[in-house]
Amino acid sequence: MKTPDRASEKRLDEIRREAGVTGRVDAKGIRANGAPLPEASGANGYYGLPLLKQPVWSWEIPAYFFVGGAAGAAAMIGVAAGLSGAEQRLVRDARWIAAIGANLSAPLLIADLGRPERFLNMLRVFKPRSPMSAGAWIFTAFGASAVGAVILPGRLRDLAACGSAAAGLGMATYTGVLLGATSIPVWARHAAVLPVHFGASATASAVSLLELRGHDDRALNILGIASALIETATGARIELMDDIESLPLRSGPTGALTRAGGVLSGPVPLLLRLLGSRSKKTRRLAAASSLVGSLITRLAWVAAGRASARSPAK
Repeated sequence: MKTPDRASEKRLDEIRREAGVTGRVDAKGIRANGAPLPEASGANGYYGLPLLKQPVWSWEIPAYFFVGGAAGAAAMIGVAAGLSGAEQRLVRDARWIAAIGANLSAPLLIADLGRPERFLNMLRVFKPRSPMSAGAWIFTAFGASAVGAVILPGRLRDLAACGSAAAGLGMATYTGVLLGATSIPVWARHAAVLPVHFGASATASAVSLLELRGHDDRALNILGIASALIETATGARIELMDDIESLPLRSGPTGALTRAGGVLSGPVPLLLRLLGSRSKKTRRLAAASSLVGSLITRLAWVAAGRASARSPAK
């Protein structure tokens, strides 16, 4: 194995400090005092560095996942309501939820990036195969069209609403694609499920916000039931899997958080909606449970990603 030169050693020391690894480490991953690093084995590290970098996202990112997903789903519901001849108040409220969500998402995303220009830099090029690049463009298109759907006149408003619905589908699901495209074991293991999972959760959140606004359309309750069914099935799938990659979703603090989010967004609202479909109060309780469960779910997946990166599957 080639020994690193002085510049490489210096850079490795800088990265180790960022990763929380202290002390001098030689090429075999041995500290100067002769103590080996746990991360330095061939399976878990290289020159004393962990193979996987933990996600550095703060609370703003799971909040962005939650707000942006609900806004995207609301835009789709607004267009569907308009095409089906639903009352205009429902269409209007769905469009406003989408626009408000878009405007709340922007500061959340920029706050995590640190500087607005970092987001603008992502728009310099478009890489269809990059979930991050595609997501930046989806978010930009969604924000512009969602705002246009509430401020533009006449047919322009309706055209903007259609655009926001198309981009809204991406907003509701692309964050799941983004997680699954990483090398974090727990996220990569569930790459095929995450977009559907996040999409169902986003739909439940949008439905819940509209119901809490006073809308009691039967179609909204049906959407809520369908979303809760998918969330219940997702939770059951996680519980039945015995693979080591999914361990952070089933054990420890992250497992408890995942279960809490799953129960509140799956079985609880499902039972409330099925058993109390004629009760406005019961549907409101189901809506509140779905909203809390959806937010906890986003927090749980990010936390599980951190745990998975600390202890990658061997």
